[in-house]
Amino acid sequence: MRSIKVFAILAALLPSVALGEMGNNRLGQSLPGESAVGRLVVAGKAMCTGALIAPDTVLTAAHCLYDPRSGKRVSDSSVEFQAGLKGGQAKAIGKVARATVHPNYVHRRKGSAQLGFDLAVLKLTRPISKNSVMPIKYGMNLADGDLLGVVSYTITNRNDPIMEFPCRVLARQDKTLVMNCEVNSGASGAPILALSRNGHSPALVSVVSAKAAMGGQNVSVGTVLSPDALRQMIAGG
Repeated sequence: MRSIKVFAILAALLPSVALGEMGNNRLGQSLPGESAVGRLVVAGKAMCTGALIAPDTVLTAAHCLYDPRSGKRVSDSSVEFQAGLKGGQAKAIGKVARATVHPNYVHRRKGSAQLGFDLAVLKLTRPISKNSVMPIKYGMNLADGDLLGVVSYTITNRNDPIMEFPCRVLARQDKTLVMNCEVNSGASGAPILALSRNGHSPALVSVVSAKAAMGGQNVSVGTVLSPDALRQMIAGG
């Protein structure tokens, strides 16, 4: 893999933080399953994105669970998932009862997220009704020809999702993907969706860990889902 310069993209909600929009993210388009994507408010101080993969289970990035200033783990109960947030109105809101990070994840206060293991599963205090939000399915593999889409909330679009589509894998190394999907602060934990050409529903195949630069091009880096690790996290560690 060519050299990449990686930047963590956890977004502070404080007014002092402001980053410009990156790339050609497009608003107002509809992507199947996007209502399962929601904004995560972390301890009232930071913002990430997550996706509902079961009525009581949200998948996001592990580094979202750490205070961006102190580097300390936030309390699980301080995390709120706002599913299908549009125009500032959520289809459902879930409080987190328990959060479990990837078994190999070690948080680093400075520098980039620990790529390849930057995953966390959030168990909600109560399930979200499928009548409100239908969970998105997840898979482990990308098929040849699959296009990718990323739905996220960013520091400049906190109340409405942004969709980046279509984009493709530029490089793959072990547990990480480098993609030409351009993302902004707040997109940490956003689902990377494989959109098959045969019309099947999209499948969540990776989670955004960071934005990066590679060869002068703005790219994003995702953590590939591991079946064993994901099962362990869903079970609670």
